Amino acid sequence: MILTGKCKGMTGKVIKSLPRESKVVVEGMNMLKRHQRPRKEGQKGTIVDKAMPIHVSNVMLAADVSTKKLANANASAKAKK
Repeated sequence: MILTGKCKGMTGKVIKSLPRESKVVVEGMNMLKRHQRPRKEGQKGTIVDKAMPIHVSNVMLAADVSTKKLANANASAKAKK
């Protein structure tokens, strides 16, 4: 689950981790449009969507999210009693 940025609240699958940079690439998140030049003569250039890395501090396991929601719901229920 993404915690900050334009994809906040969305979930996706981690495709790649970059431990030296402390970043991960999440499938379908933080997309960037790249203009690709034509490779062969007569071929047209294209626009390619590319998933860019997100810092690890801005990502959380989706399993942790559901656990935290349950913990918050239990805490608020106890506070109401």
